[in-house]
Amino acid sequence: MTEASVTSTTEKTSVHQSRPLYDMLLGIVIPSIVLMKFSGDDDLGATLALMIALAFPLGWGSFELIKYKKFNFIALLGLVSVLLTGGIGLLQLDTQWLAVKEAAIPGLIGMVVLASTQTRYPLIKTLLYNPKIMNVDRISQRLNELGTAVVFEARLMKATYLLGATFFFSAVMNYVLAKWIVTSPAGSAEFNEQLGQMTLLSYPMIAIPSMLMMMSIFYYLWRSIHGMTGFALEDILRSEMKS
Repeated sequence: MTEASVTSTTEKTSVHQSRPLYDMLLGIVIPSIVLMKFSGDDDLGATLALMIALAFPLGWGSFELIKYKKFNFIALLGLVSVLLTGGIGLLQLDTQWLAVKEAAIPGLIGMVVLASTQTRYPLIKTLLYNPKIMNVDRISQRLNELGTAVVFEARLMKATYLLGATFFFSAVMNYVLAKWIVTSPAGSAEFNEQLGQMTLLSYPMIAIPSMLMMMSIFYYLWRSIHGMTGFALEDILRSEMKS
């Protein structure tokens, strides 16, 4: 194998372009349709419909992880969540466990975010304030010159707490939504249909508000940097993030 082909292969496996349309179709829309429309005894049946519906997000998540070798904590939790949902349905456990599971995943992430505040690397630095997104070295240099580095660290800590709050919001809303919608016994066609309804409703009721919260945190971080350094947005973001 030539050096050029090795480089090309490495680039293909290392560069990961976000594809939200595929994520929504394979992770939400198609599984929900399968659960709501094909769970009856005259169609696929409750068990087979649940297995097929779960195969879409599980297969897509596994493909993303294997192809791009981007094993991260949140992606792993997503796969665990899918497996737990399938286990609850296939083993016909009490639906209370579904509500607990729906709340546990984002709740666990929220606790990890808060725990990171006790380390040298709060997760806000990994997710937003990192060299791949912002000109961290340039910002740090200006903060040190102006003597505002300590104040900015306090702002980063506050942003981390806000980030944790978004996950706790998601945990509470997931629990409420699961308790409200999924009331039929696990393993039944009605359970599958309600699971599909819950999955569809979780996007406008939980995912979109959480996304808006994340955008607000980014805005808060940008305003803090701008106010302390005088940098414009184009000076703060890395060039590849602006293109």
